[in-house]
Amino acid sequence: MAKASPAEQLRLLDLQALDSKMKQLDTRARSVRENPDLAALAAKAAAARTALGAAATESADIERELTRAEADVASVTARLERDQKHLDSGSGGSKELTALQSEIESLSRRRSDLEDTELEIMERLEAVKAVEAERRAEAAAAEEELAGLEAKRDTELAEIGAERAETQRQRTELADRFAPDLLAVYERTLSRHGIGAARLFHGTSEGSGMQLSPGDLADIRKAAADDVVFCPDSGCILVRSEEWGS
Repeated sequence: MAKASPAEQLRLLDLQALDSKMKQLDTRARSVRENPDLAALAAKAAAARTALGAAATESADIERELTRAEADVASVTARLERDQKHLDSGSGGSKELTALQSEIESLSRRRSDLEDTELEIMERLEAVKAVEAERRAEAAAAEEELAGLEAKRDTELAEIGAERAETQRQRTELADRFAPDLLAVYERTLSRHGIGAARLFHGTSEGSGMQLSPGDLADIRKAAADDVVFCPDSGCILVRSEEWGS
């Protein structure tokens, strides 16, 4: 059985307090990192980016369609102007001029149809551009909201990290003052059971929160004051207070 003076065993509670604090800080850090609001905002921002991408793609497609329509109108207009200039010159036979007049009428109708198509495309583009602007604003708002929450998360994690580093420093300093054998027992118990030491107070183990049985208490009474005893339920070292058995 490991041995340590009652005073040194009592100091194990200070070490456990620091270990418990670091565990709590780790839990807080995990909770901050896994904040469901952060995941929800990330999903919202991703959806907003996807919607913006779809609107931008549709807008680009219609812009290309408009470019083709404008080119078609320009081509027909150029041909119409050439024919009109030829007709106005009066050169050529009557048959040729009559055919030219017919073509000019046909081209005029064609240009009118193309201009109507061009106007319809412009109207669609205007509507899609309005949607794109709305989606862009939504995406920017979602990104800003996400960035704000991420900044808050990073600040909290930095604060937790600084507090944990200071707690770890204190823990290292305190651990160096224990006898190696006792520290080894404590560390092994902490690793196995998640708690290294707890107080035995009025017959109750603060490691398990359970009242010890009469038989367990009788065994502890038989142990010497410098014997290291363990909680039968939680497995941790039991530090006996002055009132432990009352």
